[in-house]
Order: sequence, then structure tokens, then C-alpha cells
Amino acid sequence: MTAGAAGVAGGPGHGERWSLAVASVAVGAAFFALWFWLLPSWLGFHVQTTGAARWRWIAAVPSVVGFAVALRCVWDFGWTGRGTPAPMVPPKRLVVVGLYRYVRNPMYVGFFVGWMGLWVVFGRASLMAIVVVCAAALGTALFVQLYEEPTLRRKFGADYEEYCRNVRRWLPRLRAWEQ
Repeated sequence: MTAGAAGVAGGPGHGERWSLAVASVAVGAAFFALWFWLLPSWLGFHVQTTGAARWRWIAAVPSVVGFAVALRCVWDFGWTGRGTPAPMVPPKRLVVVGLYRYVRNPMYVGFFVGWMGLWVVFGRASLMAIVVVCAAALGTALFVQLYEEPTLRRKFGADYEEYCRNVRRWLPRLRAWEQ
């Protein structure tokens, strides 16, 4: 009997949910790994540990929290949405659980906070790093507004419209939105 069989931990589809959640986390992990591999040396990041620079490690806290937020969102895409963050295998269901009840794009916000924390930890980023960060932020905002939101409106209709009316795109609510 498989985990998705009737009467076993979650009934039909439970095995599929686990598979999609694991696939979603794998996509997220690949994305994290790519950026951790590319960013530090490519953009001139380096760690300095002398003098006042040793206080930079405090920024590891928001960095870890930001990446944990993003990872939780990746999990929600697989478990609740039954898909991945990758546009090739998007969620089949609208994800309005967990952190998505506070802000529409918690994964992007988490990544931003995580990378800002790393930027402080590594310190003295190059001009190229600043240009790339600005371009990435603009590209993300345009991607969300020109591709993601219209796609979600077509796919989820009135449910997504109601969600947009109640949850802001980038700034979190103080209290979770209740449908």
C-alpha cells in the first residue's frame, strides 16, 4: 500500500503532494546553489573579519531568516500549490497559506532580505554588484507585474482578484488575511 492509498496519511494524492513538495524544494535548492556559487566571486564580494567588519556577521541573522522565508514559500508551492516556483511546472492551486497570507510575494521578499544580509556580511560590494542588484530588482518587479500577475489572473480568476484586493504585492500586512 502506498502513502497515497485510501485510509493512509492524507488519502489519495498524498504521495503526489510529497513528490511535488520535494520537487519544489529541489528547484528552490538549485536556485539557491546557483546564486551562492555565482555571486560572491563574480560580483567582488569578500569577507573581512578585522576591526568593525566583525560586526557584519550580525547581518547573517536577517539573511538566514530571509532565506528561510523563501524556502518555506518554495515548500508551500509544492505542498499546497502542487507545483514548483519554476514557470514550467507552476502550481495547480492558488497558494494562499502561511506567509502568502501576509504578502503576495514573500518568496521574493525573503530572497531580497537574505541577499541584503549577505551583502552586508561580505561588505564592500563593487559598483557592478550595485548595478546587478538594481537590475535584478527592476527585472523582478517587471516580471511579477507583466507575467506572473496576468498569468495568475487568467488561471485563478476571481479568487486571485480577491487575494490581490486584500494582500499587498511587496509590503506585508500586520495580520494574516483570512479568506
